[in-house]
Amino acid sequence: MQVILLYTTVVLIWGSTWAAIPYQFGVVAEEVSVAYRFAIAAVTLFLYAIVAGKKIRLPRRYYPMVIVQGLLLFSINYFFVYYGTAYITSGLVAVTFSSIVVCNAFFERMFFRTPLEGWLLVASFLGMLGIALIFWPEVKTLSLQDRTFFGLLLVVIGVVIASLGNMAAVVNTGRNLPVVAVNAHGMAWGALLSFLAAAILGREFNFSLEPAYVWSLLFLAIFGSAIAFGCYLLLIRKIGSARAAYSSVLFPVVALAISTFLEDYQWSILAVVGISLTIVGNWLALRRTKRPLAAAKQQ
Repeated sequence: MQVILLYTTVVLIWGSTWAAIPYQFGVVAEEVSVAYRFAIAAVTLFLYAIVAGKKIRLPRRYYPMVIVQGLLLFSINYFFVYYGTAYITSGLVAVTFSSIVVCNAFFERMFFRTPLEGWLLVASFLGMLGIALIFWPEVKTLSLQDRTFFGLLLVVIGVVIASLGNMAAVVNTGRNLPVVAVNAHGMAWGALLSFLAAAILGREFNFSLEPAYVWSLLFLAIFGSAIAFGCYLLLIRKIGSARAAYSSVLFPVVALAISTFLEDYQWSILAVVGISLTIVGNWLALRRTKRPLAAAKQQ
């Protein structure tokens, strides 16, 4: 039951962030918006830990991997995904980012010698095919002769970096470090790197007081980062990173459901078939949960 609750929370929150992220573009540079997002999230988690009396200090010998997780998962990967979004549509971003399931399974095999499970690979294929069908009008116009290829490449790089960040999270969760403390410290480091990157790139440190920007930033920081990443890391601890990452396949489904009510999205037969495939793939991916990675605990 706890796994279902965590999984549902991650899917609903991160699926909803699709509606919030577009409001972050325009006035404030991507690097600066990412820095604001994770700085607010880090402060939120530190305050929560203090009020709730939770442990916030981490053993010094484990701190380097926490920093690695913060830099990869809460900073660098967002840069590339945001950059890529400037060149390709959100549908193509969704299709490309769903490949993180395969990346996580591959890196788990590489770093922790976890067997590649056939059913999980089949589920990944069904999930990616389902998303491709949902966004088929965008996918069928794909051309690698224009800026689209560059956008796809940026998103793929972001996926690989995010997956490596997931591997750092596997190590940290395998050490039974408190999730709130790990995320608080990691997000603080992610925010710091984002601020440094913005300064090096010469970005303007401005802020938009437009309600859409402010409210979307708060939603992304508190719900999309502080809460959702906490649930996601607990999910990794319980079912592994590859299965946890399958939640990314369902994000566009939630986003389209929201769009149906707010923007009068019109469903097509292909979209219905695509969602059916993602549901079947989701069942295959989660039908058997596995024990936390023993290999990660030894590191």
